[in-house]
Amino acid sequence: MRKDSEQQSSYTIGFPSLAAFIASDKDKSTCVYWRFDRLSARNLLYLQCELVELEAEQEALETYDQYSNLDELKSSRDWETLRSRGSGEGYERDKRRLQLVYDIRRKLHEYREALILEHTLISLKRPRKRTLIGLRNKFMNLDGSNGTFPTLGGRSAHILDDEDDLIALKDWPHDDRLTNFLRRYLALFFVDRLAYLSERRLKMAVAFIYILMAAILLFGAVLNLYMVTNERKRLGLIAGYTTAFAMCLGLVNKAEGHQVFAACAAYSAVLVVFVSGNLGRASGSASAV
Repeated sequence: MRKDSEQQSSYTIGFPSLAAFIASDKDKSTCVYWRFDRLSARNLLYLQCELVELEAEQEALETYDQYSNLDELKSSRDWETLRSRGSGEGYERDKRRLQLVYDIRRKLHEYREALILEHTLISLKRPRKRTLIGLRNKFMNLDGSNGTFPTLGGRSAHILDDEDDLIALKDWPHDDRLTNFLRRYLALFFVDRLAYLSERRLKMAVAFIYILMAAILLFGAVLNLYMVTNERKRLGLIAGYTTAFAMCLGLVNKAEGHQVFAACAAYSAVLVVFVSGNLGRASGSASAV
């Protein structure tokens, strides 16, 4: 992060420096932008009302067709007739009808495309609080020697103020309890001077803890069972280690019920096979000798 800060210092403060900071983020968690909820809602309302007016005009033409003669009704039944009359002269109503078809098609496509895009934006989550704090600190140049001031000027100086109107392009998966615990209570070990939390370092720490726990619960249990020769104590140890394994899955990893049952069954089966195998009996025979 220090190397990145030195590289970013060579950029002019403003759009160049802010873009360089966002691009240098390996986690891509600082890809935070304004969603423009009010503008988007207004745009959808405008498109919706435009379609309402176009539909009303089309219905008015169809109502008028009920009092037309057979020749005039040809354009309501045959597309080639509508197209030829609508692009020719002398058929003003058919010309308007054909133009209305094109207008509705174009506006309906625009409206539905806007709906799909809005649905995509709504599904995006807000930035994490720790990430937003770090981004705001960088935006206000708290790491500089020229005092505190916004990187962008004008009305853009407030683009990070409304937390409810911000979205993060990086959609992080649902974290387990261990990750949430480290992020909330031990975030000091994963942040820099801008209070920016590195998700990559956090994930690596969580992976290391899980590997350590797995090694302790598996090899620790095997070693303990190897050292104990009393059958009743071995049975109690198997029950205890299996319970500890289930607690790690359910409380730390937040696994689902069927996953806990399946994993515990496999774990206890490994321990039982070890106890009933040659290596387990070899310990008892050596102790007896």
